[in-house]
Amino acid sequence: GLKDGSWAVLQLVEALGFCLENTDPRVRGRGMQLLSQVLLECYSVLQEKEVLHLVLFYENRLQDHHLVIPSVLQGLRALSMCEVLSPGLAVSVLKAIFQEVHVQSLLQLDRHTVYSIITNFMGTREEELKGLGADFTFGFIQVMDGEKDPRNLLVAFQIVRDLIAKNYALGPFVEELFEVTSCYFPIDFTPPPNDPHGIQREDLILSLRAVLASTPQFAEFLLPLLIEKMDSDLQSAKLDALQTLTACCAIYGQKELQEFLPSLWSSLRREVFQTASEKVEAESLAALHALSACLSCSVLSSDTEDLLDSFLSSILQDCRHHLCEPDMKLVWPSAKILQAAAGASLRACHHITCSVLPLLLEQYTKHPQSSQRRTILEMLLGFLELQQKWGHVEEEESTLLSLQAPVCSVVFSALTDPSVQLQLVGIRALTVLGSLRGFLSPSDLELVVDHLIRLALCEEDSQSSEAAMEAAGSLAPIYPKVFSGRMVPRLEEELQSEQEEESSRDRCSLRQRCLQALAAVSTHTSIVRETVPVLLQHLRKVQKGSEAGSAQDIISVCQSLHRVALRCQQDAESCWYYHQAVVPCLLAMAVQAAMQESTHPPLRKALLQEEVLAAMVPVISAATTHLSPELAAQSVSHVVPLFLNGEVSFLPQNSFPCSFQPFQDGECLEAQRRLVALLMAFVCSLPRNVAIPQQEWLLRELLALSCSCNCPFTATTAAKCFAGLVNKHPAGQQLDEILQLAVNRIEPGLAEGPHRTQALTLLLWVTKALVLRYHPLSSHLTDKLLGLLSDTELGAAAADGFSLLMAESPDVLHKGCHADVRIMFRQRFFTDNVPKLVQGFHGAGPDVKANYLKGLSHVLNHLPNPVLVTELPTLLSLLLEALSCSDRVVQLSTLSCLQPLLLEAPQIMSLHVDTLVTKFLSLASSPTMAVRIAALRCANALTSLPTIVLLPYKARVIRALAKPLDDKKRLVRKEAVAARGEWFLLGSPGR
Repeated sequence: GLKDGSWAVLQLVEALGFCLENTDPRVRGRGMQLLSQVLLECYSVLQEKEVLHLVLFYENRLQDHHLVIPSVLQGLRALSMCEVLSPGLAVSVLKAIFQEVHVQSLLQLDRHTVYSIITNFMGTREEELKGLGADFTFGFIQVMDGEKDPRNLLVAFQIVRDLIAKNYALGPFVEELFEVTSCYFPIDFTPPPNDPHGIQREDLILSLRAVLASTPQFAEFLLPLLIEKMDSDLQSAKLDALQTLTACCAIYGQKELQEFLPSLWSSLRREVFQTASEKVEAESLAALHALSACLSCSVLSSDTEDLLDSFLSSILQDCRHHLCEPDMKLVWPSAKILQAAAGASLRACHHITCSVLPLLLEQYTKHPQSSQRRTILEMLLGFLELQQKWGHVEEEESTLLSLQAPVCSVVFSALTDPSVQLQLVGIRALTVLGSLRGFLSPSDLELVVDHLIRLALCEEDSQSSEAAMEAAGSLAPIYPKVFSGRMVPRLEEELQSEQEEESSRDRCSLRQRCLQALAAVSTHTSIVRETVPVLLQHLRKVQKGSEAGSAQDIISVCQSLHRVALRCQQDAESCWYYHQAVVPCLLAMAVQAAMQESTHPPLRKALLQEEVLAAMVPVISAATTHLSPELAAQSVSHVVPLFLNGEVSFLPQNSFPCSFQPFQDGECLEAQRRLVALLMAFVCSLPRNVAIPQQEWLLRELLALSCSCNCPFTATTAAKCFAGLVNKHPAGQQLDEILQLAVNRIEPGLAEGPHRTQALTLLLWVTKALVLRYHPLSSHLTDKLLGLLSDTELGAAAADGFSLLMAESPDVLHKGCHADVRIMFRQRFFTDNVPKLVQGFHGAGPDVKANYLKGLSHVLNHLPNPVLVTELPTLLSLLLEALSCSDRVVQLSTLSCLQPLLLEAPQIMSLHVDTLVTKFLSLASSPTMAVRIAALRCANALTSLPTIVLLPYKARVIRALAKPLDDKKRLVRKEAVAARGEWFLLGSPGR
């Protein structure tokens, strides 16, 4: 009635008169309860005059019997949300509550109601409440004093934060407000099990910390409390105090900290020097950093002491001498303290490094042992990184520049030390020095490059070599002229000189490192223009060698070219240069090799071997994926006619002995047909909006080649290329015609004849292309694949094909090469086809059941775990049956699927614990190492099931896991140790 206007609220009050005026407080309470419930529903439709009368009525009822008060407070909460509340009524209500209600004697819900009323008024009547002055603060202190319920405390802490943040008058009650909140510090709260409110200890800690760190007015009371808690034996109290101190430093100044600095430094120093807890040490260093930053930011008047200088001097006095101790016990704690303080500001960094850097340089020369030198250099590195952080300021530069010669001397000496660990620290220091612009002189830079070349090529330990290459890659963009003018020619010279000498394992390793270094240093456009020709020239030399080139050498060059291509993708200019330089060159060399093999069949060219062509594919793909559509269209207009028309004019050195006809018939053209792999790498990496010339002709040729070629490599690459193009082809009649042609070739090819395997390969790749883009024909092709699972000849291969459908393909049909990949295609495939797999399994003969299990395990193995968990109850029995399958692929795939499920669905899995234990222990003795490892990992994961379920099996499992402890393979022994250890601890206290 109130909502539709047929009743007025005062009429309701009159109608409830009998209840509201009844002598029995329980009856009055029910009347007030009904009225308040109505108001909570209808407060938004009340008129201003009605609200005035209701407020006066409710205020009066605050003096009623204690049974009535909860309902009165609910009514006042409703009225506090009214927008038409007259000025002054909010103050009147709060005064009445403060005066008439002893809040802490109420139940939790009723106390929460009082906090809600205050919160509502603070949100809508701020200026009125501020008119109360400090009386409002005092009233709230009385309300909150003694609160214990965490639900209410979260609201109360928020009110205190608002009091301070919105500048309510605290008056003489600052200490009282601090006391009423700080009595909860540190928070000691453990939520009850199955707590429906979801309040965690961390929520209360953060809420209280926000209160304590909200105003500098609390400093004189809070800092002694924090010092007291830092000195306690309770780790949680220490951590809370340190984190609160860090938060306070963001708003404090010198005035608040001055009196307490000595005590704070004493406590922090002790925690870093003596604590056994890494957490406490880390928080102590963070608090020290915050203190130093706070003192650095304070605005000083002319007659004020600079506390930062005196604070840092105290730190130096207590820590500096530890850096000189011969046993070096407190070296690292001291260094951490000094670096934490120095990292707070440029001023702090200058003050500390001026004192510490000369000392560390002196200590380095005094200690001859590599281990001690490494420790000192690591500390020096930490201070150099701080210099790097603060950039370029004249005062700061002059400090470091004055130490340029000794710093460089120390770092260079570390690079020539026999200790690998010292070398690694020296390389890191060298990288930092190089990043400080203007620090290294031209002669120093040349020396840096020489050291990096020596370490990259000649250092026996691979760690130093890899670190040197990484450092070269970091410094090359800063000094491109030095690296392109000094490092690249040296690497080229090493490659050429190596070619003239006899081959050996050492020289092969040197060649590999030269190639890796050339790739590593290609981090700037100008350097790429120097390194790419060197790599291509070396590739030509390898291919023209007396033995027609080593396959592994060519693969190494391709791997380096691929790394350079990935670096070039971030810059459009570099990307286009790389594409123009590399793709035509690789195609020309491959075409040349194929034509030579066509005219001289006995000459087996390394460039045409499957593994070499496979290594060239990612090079061409990476060089193509990031091209702009305009440049990609320019390139495709040359490459596709090369394969369809034999148009070689755009290739360098294009005087070939015969024509290039990869799609023509003839045994002598087999070598040329292999190059379809390079065509695939190019066309399948183009952006989707790039038109491919003569695409229909190209698709027909690829389709014919994939079905009729006797070479599995060529047939597979043709099928993949066809699938990649079909996946990106716009929907419409042309696509439908091409797909119908494919189906017409696949179906008879699968039925009979010598090319059934090729037809299956084509079916798999075309199905994948269509599944990814949700094409309607994909379901028909998938059904065709499901039907092949019962085929005695192709069934096993068809089952493995489900892995191909679900897995990420490395060279085609992935998002990186712009394929049309819809989200959640795996989930859709699962929903559509797993029921068919299960049905087929139940109806299959015993000789082909394993094919269905293998297909199912492949699908499940690539499914996101959350989806799998929801389907687990219906599929678990099949998975357990798959563990009994003799096929090792099925076993391994099923184990990989079950391991995460044991962790994510323990309740369901525990229903089958007997079977799981038996199967895992049996497979832990499998002849296949990968199966043994997977079974032991599953046995380990079993311990995540409820302990009460596992305890009956504990002794049996521990006995069984003793055998793989003696396995001949180290990786198996490692997993057995981990699993057995978890089972030993099962049921222990604290688990």
